[in-house]
Amino acid sequence: MSQISKLAVIQDGAVIGQNVTIGPFCFISSEASIGDGTTIDANSCVYGKTTIGKNNKIFSHAVIGSIPQDLKFNGEDVELIIGDNNTIREFTLFNPGTKGGGGKTIIGNENLFMGYVHLGHDVIIGNHCILANAATLAGHVELGNYVVIGGMTPVHQFVHVGDYAMVGGASALAQDVPPFCMAEGNRASLRGLNLTGLRRHLERDDINALKSAYRELFESGKPLKDTASELLENSDNHYVTDLCNFVIKTKRGIPFERKNI
Repeated sequence: MSQISKLAVIQDGAVIGQNVTIGPFCFISSEASIGDGTTIDANSCVYGKTTIGKNNKIFSHAVIGSIPQDLKFNGEDVELIIGDNNTIREFTLFNPGTKGGGGKTIIGNENLFMGYVHLGHDVIIGNHCILANAATLAGHVELGNYVVIGGMTPVHQFVHVGDYAMVGGASALAQDVPPFCMAEGNRASLRGLNLTGLRRHLERDDINALKSAYRELFESGKPLKDTASELLENSDNHYVTDLCNFVIKTKRGIPFERKNI
């Protein structure tokens, strides 16, 4: 049985699942859908066409689904989709999509969003990501799976961060970070592989293959995309393949120190 405070405002039409808890002074819009087992603490708001999956924990004063901070937005039909088992801490702000970005902001499963995190419009986030306090994603940013964004770090619009990558705290990221890599600084640049994260999830042989590929790509001084194409032809390791494909497809470029041959 759901536990909904008498001091919460639930608009007609809202869909509330089983065993949902909604605290006092919350607002749930008529177009919202709240999945089974989700908890929404006091003074949080769920606006617009927002779908929240199962067993999410939303702490107090979160603002979920308010209109995009985009001057081009003119009341279009847009939405925010949140998966299952996410932890969304205090004073977070998540915006839906915009017409120009496909109309959807999409968040996966098992993510941790610490206090004051902002997710801009048309953001796409995978699974098992951690965004530390006051990390800020601009519009159209895409994060893969198992990404870590350090506290107080802003990420420029249209940036793509690959699987298992990490961006250090108090950085400023304006370009793409390939999977398995670590970036840090203002402006952020590559500092090597995210070895601590990789050791939690990958086998040693795969990490060694990535180390070799990283050296060829970013420390040899060779043309980046040509080197990635060569590695694709010569490696059968699928993690190396993922890394090289990301390098070839990047649109904003990759921030690293280029060496002369």
